Amino acid sequence: MQTVLFEHLGTLSYQKAWDYQQEVFDRIFDVKKQNRQLKEEQTPTPNYLLFCQHNPVFTMGKAGSLDNLLLSEKELNQKGIEYFEINRGGDVTFHGLEQLIGYPILDLMNFKQDLHWYFRELEEVIIQTMQTYNLDAGRVEGLTGVWIDPNSENPRKICAIGIRASRWITMHGFALNVNTDLSYFDLIIPCGIKDKEVTSLEKEVGKKINMQEVEQRVKQQFEKRFNVKIV
Repeated sequence: MQTVLFEHLGTLSYQKAWDYQQEVFDRIFDVKKQNRQLKEEQTPTPNYLLFCQHNPVFTMGKAGSLDNLLLSEKELNQKGIEYFEINRGGDVTFHGLEQLIGYPILDLMNFKQDLHWYFRELEEVIIQTMQTYNLDAGRVEGLTGVWIDPNSENPRKICAIGIRASRWITMHGFALNVNTDLSYFDLIIPCGIKDKEVTSLEKEVGKKINMQEVEQRVKQQFEKRFNVKIV
């Protein structure tokens, strides 16, 4: 069983979190690089799971379109919202307070060298977590992320997922709306999807949810799906 090192980064700017992701990525890559030079004894590569919250920020993935960002740079500044074009897949999304951000930085050579599998497992972690709140969660064909009432006429996106992998080391991850201020999503076309709603755990359950409780449940499901021990 693989071990995953857990770190809670608290609330921090997107840039600081991105820089730290890169630092952790480099740690793993350095071990892989050293192992290639060793003929016999190999050092196991570490795996990490980072949790945090961000100050309000819009991030645009490699496949994104500026048409889906409905504010000018001046308007973003006036509202105190940061903006970053980043190296994950997907389109524009929002990160903010009371949203659980998870950045698994894993060496998939320790698991399965299959990005489709990895993406599906991340989705399943959130799907199973939502089911612990008695919510009908799942996937919508042709769309990414996790949705509430996925087979209804009104599926609602509760979690965005966007990843990047290089040398089988993952970066970025998921953004689960817990008690998130959903009004920020009115300022973008989330993930480029015009005809679907965004929701939160608070909205679906009808009350504020303890963030630490959600974090613990996500960690438990992560351990189950990836067959790991989080330490």
